[in-house]
Amino acid sequence: MRPSDPAAPAFVQLAAHPLRWKLLTELAASDYRVRELVERVGQPQNLVSYHLRLLRGGGLVTARRSSFDARDSYYHLDLRQCAHALAHAGSALHPALGFAPAPPPSPRPEGRPAVLFACTGNSARSPIAEALLRHRTDGQVEVASAGSHPKPRIHSDAVQVLREQHGIDISGQRPRHLDTVLGRRFDYVISLCDKVREVCPDFGDQPRLVHWSIPDPATATSTGPVGHPAFVRTAAEIDTRIRYLMPLLTLTPQEVQP
Repeated sequence: MRPSDPAAPAFVQLAAHPLRWKLLTELAASDYRVRELVERVGQPQNLVSYHLRLLRGGGLVTARRSSFDARDSYYHLDLRQCAHALAHAGSALHPALGFAPAPPPSPRPEGRPAVLFACTGNSARSPIAEALLRHRTDGQVEVASAGSHPKPRIHSDAVQVLREQHGIDISGQRPRHLDTVLGRRFDYVISLCDKVREVCPDFGDQPRLVHWSIPDPATATSTGPVGHPAFVRTAAEIDTRIRYLMPLLTLTPQEVQP
């Protein structure tokens, strides 16, 4: 390479390493703790932690303290940042190598995919996710939500944010227990709470288990605003994750990578 030649885009430099690519592909499917990533990639913890630090430094991966065990952290792939980085890398190679956002899912031959969102109280995160996925897929996906310890009612800020930001009314919805959906078949069971991930029941039929480590917007923390601003931020994060989930819902279970 001549000295004047530009360096490869940052995404290419980061993702080209085989272990970092493996970590990115694992985190594309679910949020994981370090010890889980160590098991999944089959490499020593110090090596995995080193490459996670590089990915965090490049803005592709973030980490949050677990609400189940604060000594642990969950790592999350920032899909929006990855999309921007990929688009930049493509345009650096050729202006025509951009890509458009994926379209909403089309019906599968075997019927509508079914998704369950779970959190502890089923009063904020999981009903927000349920409402947004149903809204964005226009009824083409069967969606439900439930909690391990459901609250008496949906949080008023969750109702308000969905109404203001998305024109969705869930004021008539009530939280329900995970036990009430145990007999149903789901293609995806997505936990949005570190605590419920530890106690989520077995739904049989081998649904794809996914974890989104999202803080409870109703609980005061030192990491961000509380009250209504926290619900706005939480709904925005869930909506981003849902938009990147939607293309996967067009695939059969056999087509989705393990």
